[in-house]
Amino acid sequence: MAYITEKTLIGEIVNTYPESIETLLSVGMHCLGCPASQAESLEEACAVHGLDPVVVAKAVNAAITAERG
Repeated sequence: MAYITEKTLIGEIVNTYPESIETLLSVGMHCLGCPASQAESLEEACAVHGLDPVVVAKAVNAAITAERG
């Protein structure tokens, strides 16, 4: 099951799925508290950090699934 996609906003991911924060930090997204990042999609944030949004979305979904099933 996919809880989030590349189009999901960072603010929505962090607020709805706090268990995803550790995963996002581990891939180099240290700007999660930045007001601007809250309105960015995961895809946009990945572009800024030079990350593959599909890979990051899979990692985030895996973290959420591990917590919520």
